[in-house]
Amino acid sequence: MKLLPSWIRDFVELDVDDHQLADDLSMAGISVEGIDEHDGYSIYEVDITTNRVDAMNHYGVARECAAIYDVDLKRISPVILNEGVGRISGAPESKNLKRAEGASSFRIYIQAPDECARYSARIVRGVTIRQSPEYIARRLTLLGSRSINNAADATNYALWELGQPTHAFDLDLLEGSKIVVRFAREKEALKTLDGVERKLTPQDLVIADAVKPVAIAGIMGGFDTMITEKTKNVLIESAWFDPATVRRTARRLGMHTDASHRFERGADYGITPTAANRVAQLIVETAGGHVEGDLIDTIGRKIERPKLELHRREVERILGQDIGEIDITRILKRLGFGVTPGRLHAASSRTSVIPAVSGGTHAAVAEKVADFAVQVPTWRLDVEREIDLIEEIARIYGYDKFPNTLPGFTGGAITLPDESKENELRSRVLALGYNEAMSLAFISHEDAKAFSTMEPVEIANPLSEEASVMRTSMIPGILNMLAHNLNRGVNDVRLFEPGKVYEKLGTSTGEYRRLAMGATGVAIEASVHQHARTYTFFDLKGDLETLLTGFQYNSAYYDAHTADYYHPGRSARIVVDGTTIGQFGQIHPRIAAERKLRQDIFVAELDLERLFKHGLRELHYTPIPRYPAVDRDFSFLFADDVTFERIQQTIEALTITELRRFVPVEIFRGGNVPDGKYSVLLRAEFQSAERTLRDDEVQGWATQIVKALEALGGVQRA
Repeated sequence: MKLLPSWIRDFVELDVDDHQLADDLSMAGISVEGIDEHDGYSIYEVDITTNRVDAMNHYGVARECAAIYDVDLKRISPVILNEGVGRISGAPESKNLKRAEGASSFRIYIQAPDECARYSARIVRGVTIRQSPEYIARRLTLLGSRSINNAADATNYALWELGQPTHAFDLDLLEGSKIVVRFAREKEALKTLDGVERKLTPQDLVIADAVKPVAIAGIMGGFDTMITEKTKNVLIESAWFDPATVRRTARRLGMHTDASHRFERGADYGITPTAANRVAQLIVETAGGHVEGDLIDTIGRKIERPKLELHRREVERILGQDIGEIDITRILKRLGFGVTPGRLHAASSRTSVIPAVSGGTHAAVAEKVADFAVQVPTWRLDVEREIDLIEEIARIYGYDKFPNTLPGFTGGAITLPDESKENELRSRVLALGYNEAMSLAFISHEDAKAFSTMEPVEIANPLSEEASVMRTSMIPGILNMLAHNLNRGVNDVRLFEPGKVYEKLGTSTGEYRRLAMGATGVAIEASVHQHARTYTFFDLKGDLETLLTGFQYNSAYYDAHTADYYHPGRSARIVVDGTTIGQFGQIHPRIAAERKLRQDIFVAELDLERLFKHGLRELHYTPIPRYPAVDRDFSFLFADDVTFERIQQTIEALTITELRRFVPVEIFRGGNVPDGKYSVLLRAEFQSAERTLRDDEVQGWATQIVKALEALGGVQRA
């Protein structure tokens, strides 16, 4: 967001220039990421974290400056005509309806006190709507806001100044001389200031007059009661609305406004009267007229911030340095905290002598007594514990003032059970040319259903529908990252991601380790020796076989039993020692089209829980044989449903000790080969480490192999 250092200086007297001020604010946690110059004015681009809504305005940042430089903060005390500020309450008309009214006959009713804790209002009569003065319009323009008219600009100006959203109604267009804060009724609708008619539901909190809704609470006002050049009388609204209620309605309606941005993060319960008075002051100054009656301040329910205990010994323990009582008090008071000293120093440890059961006394027992009682102000919603107070002290005191020391450590490094296996797997994948990536652990309901059969774990407060459940598969994340690269012109991509998937198991959650891999683009670059070749199913299969060589197992085979999001003819399941450890292959064309993937995409997902049940393969040295190897070739016709895995398992079952290697050399279809069959050239390599093999021995083994292949339905070719 943008802030003006010249506006900040309205509230604090500072001797530093704008660049030094930016550096000092950044060191204290108010990160100024850039400074622009426009018409002689500096404009800060500030990154305010979502928990510091109190600093999303000039007065809030000025308060930070007062603490950083130990200078006084000027109070905002609006002075307006006929001011008689004070809360006037009336008896509730029903169980959940509370009423308050000022000297005027206008009334405010809160029918939803949980969602609207406070509603402050001011009436200004006899205004003249026109353009705002130059100083207001200029400041709003520098911050990227459009100047509308003096009444609307007054609410925007107060928002940037105090951080409290307000709204101005045309009083004469409100029916029944009252405002009612309630939930919308069935089939109610409201045309908002942007000219769009919004269909409301009973879950939407609205501001209504005696007849109709006139605003969506905390989001946007209504079109029919907006300020125009005909407006003569104005009602100013300044309220506190429940963040969850505002967020729910804003997301349902697809609306995000300056007001909702702040209300969704938590508004200041205590500032509503000041903000209403400030807007009234600005309107009277720029539009004339006069304030009618007292401030109308309706309390739906009280919101009180906690009083926390603060111990100096805890401050020293956490920060590693003793910070004096004077500095602690100064920092917290400058930030607006109420600080009451308790029993300090040695008096804070009270001892008592307890009689022992067998006579005598026990050792003295120390009672921990707080050194300070700290009242948290209404605008600091992020401070809830003692550690939060210590963080406030540290950032204002200055992190650069703490000595550089290493933290104390008395334990020892603990190696996780599968750490060596994870390291071996990661190093092998990196060596294959893949880059490690990381994606969000959240996916959509649609992806959870499409890529897994596990029941997903719902997120209580999702950021969006696309991130509404914990992932049940690593594949959606890999696909999103591959698409991200392809959409930016990076066409040759190799990615892998180790992580966890989650499954709902009744009232608990299951967590399982997975490894996902994804690849697309060129597998082999063109050179003088070969043509370029794109990545294929067999490249991914070879990479996975390389990974498996790092683990100890007895048997492994591949079959076509894969999920329906894989290409049915270019995918496989990996089964190791009778247990499925993963699937891999090309993504189904339908999935690729839905995700607008313009290249063939190959992915794999391994179950690390199952894979890590196998130990790492131990390396053994075998001397190079002194005796020559003997090769024999076998040419056979097989039906298409006879896979090489079946052939290999059949030959291994012969347990020929001297058989060193059995591989397919060439596969041929078409020509003289009948449909539904293929011709394969198989090569067997025999070798002994003890002697030279005899021809009759080799011939005997070859005969066994031929018979075994014929038993599979193979026909030997001449």
